[in-house]
Amino acid sequence: MYVCLCKGVTDKTIRRAVDDGLSSMRELRQQYGVGSQCGCCTQCAKDIVKDAVAERNARLKSETLLPVEVCYA
Repeated sequence: MYVCLCKGVTDKTIRRAVDDGLSSMRELRQQYGVGSQCGCCTQCAKDIVKDAVAERNARLKSETLLPVEVCYA
């Protein structure tokens, strides 16, 4: 779905940017211009960034907690 019509940015673009390391609305505005025109998308974009960051952090945490196989050969 389009989040920022002024800049043509979708929720998928935002989620992909978060997966690539983006962490804040400020970074989203700097990289994609989201919220820099009319501002109607700002709250929706913030919510998507917040959710995507939480998902990314949970995924990274679960990946680091995976059991490590130890070979005692």
